[in-house]
Amino acid sequence: MPQQALFLEKEIGDRRIEVLKTYDQHFARDAFDGMDESAQTHLWQSLGIDASYDPEEIPVPTSPNRNDFLCDELSEAAREDGNKKSFFVVSEKTGRKSTNLYVSPDWPSAEAFANAR
Repeated sequence: MPQQALFLEKEIGDRRIEVLKTYDQHFARDAFDGMDESAQTHLWQSLGIDASYDPEEIPVPTSPNRNDFLCDELSEAAREDGNKKSFFVVSEKTGRKSTNLYVSPDWPSAEAFANAR
């Protein structure tokens, strides 16, 4: 797996919240695919999509293309240099079970999501 770094770790009762910076695009896509509607809304807002596009350019919430649109925006925003992309993945661990909850191209958005948990 490409280089990763732990950016935040918080213990909350029997849960542990972690924010991991990764360059692994497949790992980031898996985390994206596991995001619930609330997490996707948080990402949508953090990317400023509504302010960046005309309303007719944005897929409506019920469109089957909306997920791919958001994932493409995430991928483009994650670009650091050339083809190198970095992502921040928020995961929650309870016992031996780990669940990826959120992925972002930037640290402030991931930190805010993690702290809201």
